[in-house]
Amino acid sequence: MPEQLTPFSPFDSQLEIDSALSVLRAATNGADDGELFFERRRSESLVFDDGRLKNASYDAAEGFGLRAVRGEAAGYAHSTEISESALKRAAETARLAVGAGGGVLADGPRSTNRHLYAEIDPIADADFTSKVNLLAALNDYARALDRRVVQVSARLNASLQEVVILRPEGSQFADTRPMAQFYVSVIVEHDGRRETGMAAGGGRHGLAQLMTPDTWQGLVAEALRIALVNLSAEDAPAGMMDVALGNGWPGIMLHEAVGHGLEGDFNRKKSSVFSELMGSRVAAPGVNVIDDGTIPDRRGSITFDDEGTPSARNVLIEDGILVGYMNDRQNGRLLGTGSSGNGRRQSYAHAPMPRMTNTIMLGGQADPADVVAEIKNGIYAVGFGGGQVDITNGKFVFSCTEAYRVKNGKVGAPVKGATLIGDGATALQNIRAIGNDMAMDPGLGSCGKAGQWVPVGVGQPTLLIGGLTVGGSGV
Repeated sequence: MPEQLTPFSPFDSQLEIDSALSVLRAATNGADDGELFFERRRSESLVFDDGRLKNASYDAAEGFGLRAVRGEAAGYAHSTEISESALKRAAETARLAVGAGGGVLADGPRSTNRHLYAEIDPIADADFTSKVNLLAALNDYARALDRRVVQVSARLNASLQEVVILRPEGSQFADTRPMAQFYVSVIVEHDGRRETGMAAGGGRHGLAQLMTPDTWQGLVAEALRIALVNLSAEDAPAGMMDVALGNGWPGIMLHEAVGHGLEGDFNRKKSSVFSELMGSRVAAPGVNVIDDGTIPDRRGSITFDDEGTPSARNVLIEDGILVGYMNDRQNGRLLGTGSSGNGRRQSYAHAPMPRMTNTIMLGGQADPADVVAEIKNGIYAVGFGGGQVDITNGKFVFSCTEAYRVKNGKVGAPVKGATLIGDGATALQNIRAIGNDMAMDPGLGSCGKAGQWVPVGVGQPTLLIGGLTVGGSGV
């Protein structure tokens, strides 16, 4: 049975709630908004490489952040010391953003009884020896599958974030957020050529769920499959061509090239390519994009966001028409739309901002095989690595980790070194076919913005996009 948690409650032993509320109210007097965000976080990571346990780490931290918001300004201060004296010092700093005041404190978020994940400790979900033994068994299993395997790397990550939010009107919100992830990388070698494949899985659940033989052996087999595909890959072609994207993880391109441009702060400041396009056609007919933080156990899901607003299923693009942005409380108030439950922060040391949760393009009607069959000369990309995006114009460059040449509708040899180049707004308009096979990623996404990282999810069906630039060295 999972170990029972001792709830994180800073008002039981570290602070008097009446004193904390008094300090918070003084800091936000004359402000539009503000809150006290308390956090306790623990994490563990085990790394296995070259046949041995290379690293095992355990971290623990706790603290608070206090915010006062007035108009477009926000004052924020944080501390690792949860005490009344530290709270008063933080309040003096945060109060500077309020100035002479004049604001009207916004109504607090509504509460929710919804629970999207179990209150368990994924670190204690399995003992340390079991974790080490599993990693060693994984190494042996991968090498036994194929004699060309020359290196196996694996990582087990588990963390538990506990948050308590106190608002000036006196409402409290508490959440316990588990996270677990399993990552496997396999390197194969043949005739002096080496290639790599990786696979991962995870979500807001216990670590034991990832340690079943079916799960970890499946991840090893998938990483090995990708490595062997790349071992026989040819140089990718170059030029303007049609591209089919696989379902699931390739949705990371949607997240980066489109999703960030639909975050409220960029649109309020008119720095997004989608600014002032609400109600306009921004994608081909049939394209539907949502951001959904309510999917149980998913990596990007949150019962409520880091301001206390319940997460939601937010429609962003409906049948190709832009209908919504993702907002936190500050940007939602300034845009006149309210919060969409997307106010997120990396930790107590960071102020919240509009961030994605699980960003998804919904499925269409086409059979995935028919989507690929429409390509006369192009590639079929089913795996992605790193990428770069310019939010102001949506231009992106993404590298493919698994892709295939397609000619006259037939999937041919795998290709290596392929990069996809384009811009999100044009790519949305050039979607020509949408498969009926929408799938979520396996649980490996993390998103960076303004120096903050948060866990996210992505999903999409098989897509056909016309006229993307493919960078490669082949013919």
